[in-house]
Amino acid sequence: MFLVAITGGIASGKSTVSNVFKANGITVIDADVIARQIVEPGKPAWRRIKEVFPEVIGKNRELDRDALGKLIFNDIEKRRVLNEITHPEIHRRIFLDIFKNLVSGKNYVVLDLPLLFETGVLLDFIHKVITVTCDQEKQISRLIDRTSLCFEEAEKRVKSQMPLDKKCEKSNFVVDNSGSAENTIAQTKQILNILNKSKQHWKIRVYMILTLIAFFALGWYKIH
Repeated sequence: MFLVAITGGIASGKSTVSNVFKANGITVIDADVIARQIVEPGKPAWRRIKEVFPEVIGKNRELDRDALGKLIFNDIEKRRVLNEITHPEIHRRIFLDIFKNLVSGKNYVVLDLPLLFETGVLLDFIHKVITVTCDQEKQISRLIDRTSLCFEEAEKRVKSQMPLDKKCEKSNFVVDNSGSAENTIAQTKQILNILNKSKQHWKIRVYMILTLIAFFALGWYKIH
């Protein structure tokens, strides 16, 4: 089994691309979904956030995401602290999900990782990277449309991330989401077809089998 990563920026359109893979039967492990799960009331990450940032916990014990967003996007140090709380747990969950799919015999799975290049934690395990890009004006406009942010706040959040052109330079595939959804879907399906034809999963399986054979042969040699 090999790993494919989808990355991009806030409001660049990663979900549209991920949904194409899901619709075609490919497993997608979404870091954002995991990030929401680990901060549910009572979870270890939630308890730690409550200790460090009590002002972002609402009366219903739920995490106030708007308050947290405003807090960390205006303070680099607080953003670093939050990442130290959440990232290790997110990465543990991702590795566990990868292992579950590995033993189930999947040819490949897709990881939706907004901060793939920023953290660098999973880069060594990724076979192919897809970056979803669009022009910055569209990013800001889309972010405003789906949130209550003003232009200045939306622009600050977009600019707080690694520039999309830098991510594109480091990627194997680029999906330009500046146009229509239909165009984005068509680009994604082309990449999907390439990945479905890949024989990389066989290479990995052969490597794993040879490694196991070598391991057991070495053990037999030591015994005898």
